[in-house]
Amino acid sequence: MEKNDFAAIWLAENGNPAIEELAQLNLDVAEKARKAIADDNLSVEELAVSLDINPDEINRWLTGRHTFSVKIINEILDTVASRVTA
Repeated sequence: MEKNDFAAIWLAENGNPAIEELAQLNLDVAEKARKAIADDNLSVEELAVSLDINPDEINRWLTGRHTFSVKIINEILDTVASRVTA
């Protein structure tokens, strides 16, 4: 870090609230997705088929090793909601 790089110094001292908020949101979504899957007796494989995604990708989301996109969050919510109303 350069001596006068004020932005980098500020981030080092204070962190980045936007990144921290996004990280917390992803953890919250992962927990809610895990709970919804368990409550619905929905397997990772079934969710993967409904989202047309590799089950390994879902496992990465649920363990916090990969972040959710807004699109995927909405698709998961739609999938779980459709199972509840069916």
